[in-house]
Amino acid sequence: METTTTKGPTGMFGFTIVWLGQIVSVLASAMSQFGLTIWMFQKTESATALGLMQVFFITPFLLISPIAGVMVDRHNRKMMMMVSDLMAGIATIIILIFQSLGILAFWHLYFASIIYGLGMAFQWPAYSAAISTMVPKEQYARANGMMSLVEAGPNVVAPLLAGALLPAIGLTGILLFDVVTFLFAIGALMIVHVPQPERTVEGEQGKGSIWKEAAYGFKYIFTRPSLLGLQLTFFVGNLFAGIAYTLVAPMILSRTDNNSLLLGSAQSAGAIGGLIGGIAMSAWGGFRRKVHGVLIGWMISGIGIAILGLTGGLPVWIAGSIIAAIVIPLVNGSNQAIWQSKVAPDVQGRVFSARRLIAWFTNPISPIIAGTLADFVLEPQMRTASLFTETFGNLVGTGPGAGMGLIIFFCGLFSVFVGLAGYFIPAIHNAESILLDHDQLAKAGTEAAAA
Repeated sequence: METTTTKGPTGMFGFTIVWLGQIVSVLASAMSQFGLTIWMFQKTESATALGLMQVFFITPFLLISPIAGVMVDRHNRKMMMMVSDLMAGIATIIILIFQSLGILAFWHLYFASIIYGLGMAFQWPAYSAAISTMVPKEQYARANGMMSLVEAGPNVVAPLLAGALLPAIGLTGILLFDVVTFLFAIGALMIVHVPQPERTVEGEQGKGSIWKEAAYGFKYIFTRPSLLGLQLTFFVGNLFAGIAYTLVAPMILSRTDNNSLLLGSAQSAGAIGGLIGGIAMSAWGGFRRKVHGVLIGWMISGIGIAILGLTGGLPVWIAGSIIAAIVIPLVNGSNQAIWQSKVAPDVQGRVFSARRLIAWFTNPISPIIAGTLADFVLEPQMRTASLFTETFGNLVGTGPGAGMGLIIFFCGLFSVFVGLAGYFIPAIHNAESILLDHDQLAKAGTEAAAA
């Protein structure tokens, strides 16, 4: 005989339990990422080598994302969330083993990045779609604001904590802590109930083979100009932001003689900005018209990115990091709320995977563009007397790191233009009035069937 007493908590209470488990795990993962970034740059002194870690993560992520979206819609979403956490744990364990044996090489990090990317392909659509079934529609923006705190909150202390602990427990100790905390994330998922979505007319239309269902996510977006316009905004914006953020760590390390404390301070400042923005978004919920949060947020973030590339040292890096990061919860939370409201819940796995693939399609090439421009073009030019140093030397300085600073500055300006352009495209600016909410669509489908 079936019983409902063992389902576990759901709603905002159940979501909060999952959220707490994620914060603990992400804190440790951020510490590991910081330590591995320092380790990689010390071994290679190459922005290209650092950028390739992102390439090996994002390429399998993008390739499997359409299939991952189908799996999220077909199967239990809680199980899919646990799969992503388990694969991330396996990737960290592999690095820990090699580090413990004293044979860790940079290519091991590339291999682990592939596994991590495969796991993360399931995480984002599963967690995003779970919000739609766990919490009421009016709480979407708040829940997304809380999820932004998962990214920003732990990073406030993770770089400084990792920088302080590295001399004491080494990279091995930090990696071990990371592995242990995966148990918290999985344990939180085990005790909550994640409801499965009700079937809708749109969900029935998208049924078929795994390839047909994977393609349906793209078809859903491409037949709706407003959704496609929002995705192209992130596609172009992510191209410039990806180039810029690939170079921030090597730029600061180059300008400070590999000072991990200064790098950690700048990164922590950005995390504090993101934390403040996340708290504000959780309490406020963003603009009534969420599209303003997307477009205005992109413009403000671009200004912060541009500041990051300027000369001036730590105070400038802190200011740029805070400005760029404080609006990220507004941008992502507003965008998420639009999609969660407009897309039928039982196809959100496929649609959200497709939108992530579109938005992140440039990510495998952004690090390569950034590393190539920095290592072979602008870094050499800004270290010698040239047209670049005469024109931009007062703006971004000269010497090591100046070439990367110049790239970051212009990427920030282009990001400002991305947000501004959305106000001149009606399909983007009026997206919320053009598209019906998914509960209205479901009601319309029911009435049509009754007629």
